Amino acid sequence: MKDLETNWSRQELQTYLFIYSINADYKESKEELEAISLKTNEKVYKRMHAEFEKDNDYASIQKIKNSLNNLNYSKEELDKLFEEIKELFLSDGNYEILERNLMTGLKRVLK
Repeated sequence: MKDLETNWSRQELQTYLFIYSINADYKESKEELEAISLKTNEKVYKRMHAEFEKDNDYASIQKIKNSLNNLNYSKEELDKLFEEIKELFLSDGNYEILERNLMTGLKRVLK
């Protein structure tokens, strides 16, 4: 359980959440990766992507939940974060059913 605790910055959490989100359809499109690159730097992206790669879905959700709690996100900040995730999904021109389902699930779990 200790490995599910994080001490992430807001940028690290957002980067991890974006990586988690774009993998909803099991592929990372060039457009989605470019959209993430505009929101973070390469060093943080690589570190968070490596962490994401070793986590299963349960670990990812727990880390995201723990980090959101630790960083005291307000309702307005969460709403903004979900808007950014939706923009990521739309960056490749598709808002697929898997992406919509992930968005619904994240809202239920994280709000």
